[in-house]
Amino acid sequence: MIFEITIQVRVANYPEGLEWYRMLMNREPDFIPHEGFAEWELIPGCWLQIAEGEPAPGSGPIRLGVQDIERERDRLAQHLMTESFTIHTRDEVPVKWGTFTDPWGNRIGLFEYLNKDEERERIRTIISK
Repeated sequence: MIFEITIQVRVANYPEGLEWYRMLMNREPDFIPHEGFAEWELIPGCWLQIAEGEPAPGSGPIRLGVQDIERERDRLAQHLMTESFTIHTRDEVPVKWGTFTDPWGNRIGLFEYLNKDEERERIRTIISK
């Protein structure tokens, strides 16, 4: 039985990476067990880890759900100088999405539910577990 997940990205410059991911997450890490390593619990049982090291080529993207993808894209461009990424939609896909990279080459994606009732239900389901 799988009951928890951790996703790790590596950053070549840990102090810069820690600051960059603090801004991405818009908060401090939940756990810093030792030098060169930090973790955020994104939702119960789902952790994003950053570790000092070289990123694996071609990995990702890690996709993060947000409530307003345009607002987040603008916030990240302003505070983290991320590239302006295109937001995509397709008729058969229930979300809109876009992908960018961190300064170390890790691919990160954001997505937003198109149906806000479905989004509220997903949030309710996740936080009630």
